[in-house]
Amino acid sequence: MMKVGLLLCDDVSPELRKVHNNYPDMFLALLKKQEPDIQMVTYRVLDDEIPETTNECDCWIISGSRHSAYDPFPWIALLEGFIRRLYEDRCKLAGICFGHQIMANSLGGQVVLADKGWGVGMSYNHVTRKTRWMEPAVVDFKLLVSHRDQVTGLPSSAEVLARSDFCPNFMLQYGDSFISVQGHPEFSKSYSADLMNSRREAIPGDRVLKGMDSLKDDPDSDLIAQWIMRFFKQ
Repeated sequence: MMKVGLLLCDDVSPELRKVHNNYPDMFLALLKKQEPDIQMVTYRVLDDEIPETTNECDCWIISGSRHSAYDPFPWIALLEGFIRRLYEDRCKLAGICFGHQIMANSLGGQVVLADKGWGVGMSYNHVTRKTRWMEPAVVDFKLLVSHRDQVTGLPSSAEVLARSDFCPNFMLQYGDSFISVQGHPEFSKSYSADLMNSRREAIPGDRVLKGMDSLKDDPDSDLIAQWIMRFFKQ
């Protein structure tokens, strides 16, 4: 049985949680499709709960967050320190959205508030480098997104696996132990729509309209989950 540690960096808002549950529920449902007997342990990093050792779990996932990787919160500094410990110990880690960004930030990269503004709805991405765990192999894939920040400077150990016109550093790999992706394989289309609606005061109206229209397409969430699980097992 694989034991996955979820480093939780946010909660679904109370009003949306009634319909969509919380992020640990989303991740567990996603991963159980690939590994029915998987065990997931949640660490509430946003409440300063950091694992004591890097080997408490077989592999790790960092969730998304409404916060930025460069925010001056003590829990973010604690998480960056734990990421560096995981990297030194060559533990398997996958970062999702904020997780993608804070991994880059903690290892010497750069994350900024992007000039391009909000990315919402479906992201259309092109594979730039295929690795052996990216099976089944595809040339392009779709994934739901919700972000304003982007990784703009890569750590020396990172290489780009997939990009989009909107987000050039969409999917990264660091050596043989870390991968990360800007999109959200755990999101459903209905949650993406409700999240956009809940942020209409922050997101420009034309961007919301375009994002809503993109939901006519289906994300390749199960494909990305399959890739993550294959990476964890290699």
